[in-house]
Amino acid sequence: MFSMESFQKEYETDTVDVVVRERKFSFFVPKALDRFINPENVFNNFPLWAKIWEPCFILADYFASMPVNPEKRFLEIGGGLGLVGIVASSFGHKVTMTEYNHDALNFANANAHINNCYSSIEIKELDWNKPELKGTFDRIIGSEIIYKEESFYPILRLFRTYLKKDGEIMLVERFKKTNIEFFKQMSKHFNIKAQKKIIRNGSDEIHVMMCGMTFD
Repeated sequence: MFSMESFQKEYETDTVDVVVRERKFSFFVPKALDRFINPENVFNNFPLWAKIWEPCFILADYFASMPVNPEKRFLEIGGGLGLVGIVASSFGHKVTMTEYNHDALNFANANAHINNCYSSIEIKELDWNKPELKGTFDRIIGSEIIYKEESFYPILRLFRTYLKKDGEIMLVERFKKTNIEFFKQMSKHFNIKAQKKIIRNGSDEIHVMMCGMTFD
C-alpha cells in the first residue's frame, strides 16, 4: 500500500511545476539518478522514467482540450512520472496509468497525491511481456515509449489485447529511426493517421509525431 510518508522517507526529490491549459501541476522528480543505475551496466534498464520528456506535454495538452466522456476508459502505458495520466485525469478523463518499474510507480502515486487526483486515477503495475490487466479500453495512450525493436511485438500484443474494436491508440514520439520502423510495422495491423508537431524549448526545436491508430 502506497503512503506519502514512506515515499518521502525513501526518496530525495526535486519538484517541477507544469502549466497545462492554465492549470498548474507539480511533479516530484528524483534529485539524482545514481541509485537507479547499475554502475556495471549503465544502459541496462536506464531510468528513462525519471524525466518528464517533451512529447508528454503534447499528449497532456491534447487530452486536457478533449471533451470528457465519462464512459470512455483510457489505458496509459509507460506512464513514467505520471504527467499525461494525471493531467488527463484532472481534466475529467477516466485513466488507468501503468508502469513496470517499482520506483516509477512510487513517483507516479506520489504525484497523483500532490495533484489531488489519487482517488480518481488508477495506477497499476504492467509487465508488457506478461500483462495481467483485466478488461478493455477505449483509448490506449503513450508518449516516448518506443526505444527498442524487441518491444515492438509485446506492445502490439498489448494493443490487440486491451483495445476495444472501435477504440483508438494515441502515441506521441520523437522522430527516430526506431520509431519510424515501429509505425511502419504497426501499419500492417492498424490504420494510422500521423501529425507532425514542433515543441520549442528556447532556441531548440523538437520534432515529434502524433499518431492515432485504429483497427483496420
